[in-house]
Amino acid sequence: MEEVLSQNEIDALLSAISTGEMNAEELKKEEKEKKVRVYDFKRALRFSKDQVRSISRIHENYARLLTTFFSAQLRTYVNISVASVDQIPYEEFIRSVPKMTVLNIFSVAPLEGRILMEVNPNIAYGMLDRVLGGKGNSVNKVENLTEIETLLMSQLFEKAVVNLQEAWASIIEIDPVLEDFEVNPQFLQMVSPNETVIIVSLNTTIGEASGLINICIPHIVLEPIIPKLSVHYWMQTTTKNRDPETYSKLTENIKLAKVEAKTLLGQTTINIDEFLNLQRNDIIGLNQSIEDPLTLEINNEPKFYVQPGKLRNKISVQVLEEIEGGNRDDE
Repeated sequence: MEEVLSQNEIDALLSAISTGEMNAEELKKEEKEKKVRVYDFKRALRFSKDQVRSISRIHENYARLLTTFFSAQLRTYVNISVASVDQIPYEEFIRSVPKMTVLNIFSVAPLEGRILMEVNPNIAYGMLDRVLGGKGNSVNKVENLTEIETLLMSQLFEKAVVNLQEAWASIIEIDPVLEDFEVNPQFLQMVSPNETVIIVSLNTTIGEASGLINICIPHIVLEPIIPKLSVHYWMQTTTKNRDPETYSKLTENIKLAKVEAKTLLGQTTINIDEFLNLQRNDIIGLNQSIEDPLTLEINNEPKFYVQPGKLRNKISVQVLEEIEGGNRDDE
């Protein structure tokens, strides 16, 4: 990332050029010269900005799904949002994790490797307190979790895996399973220390407790789907194959749908006085010639020209031709 100068530095630079202390031509020559950029191979960037943005979009959706899920499960105010998405070595992430915390390890078949979710103890105990009927107060005692507390907490996160599956559905169908529940990060060695991992940090507020939920996704997990994380994949339109069974069912259901069919014998206009003085055997002249075909309407839309007739002692019409466009102007 290029260094951004402050306003004071810009003013000092302009002042030095104007007083002759610095030569503008020399600065141009320096810019043309090739500069060496320091590269840390321990912090190899294996994901492009587009791919990181795609992962961020996926987890913004995941944060919304988790907010809804935990609000329903805990019956309290919940707000979860993406704070940051970074790529760092796995060793650096493990060093940043507290010595005692809540760690959930998920497998995400058919992808290889596992995903780690680190939940701040303040958040974890706020959740546990709500599950047990409390107000959501947080007491950090991760080092001595009871078996019942461990079971309740792991079950809560196990139920939430459906949200992870739904968030990733736009990229790949995964089957996340909670494989392990741990409290000490030193016992975890999912990948090599120098392996690049994506860290998604979620700002989390549950009741009065707040903290971070960190999701660690190793490169080995994302490697098979890296092409799908590019912006071109998100913008391209793919044609889905038609499901013959679904198409057949829809066709049959449409065939059974009922529509209103009626034939207009003709139309006319009369005034109120004529209408009020109508008597038996009066004749009303229509604007329809007996030599012209009638109009058959389907759900009040003109569709066919027909001629009247009789079939099995019932008044009927015979279709002559289809009305192109189906507009009333074609009558």
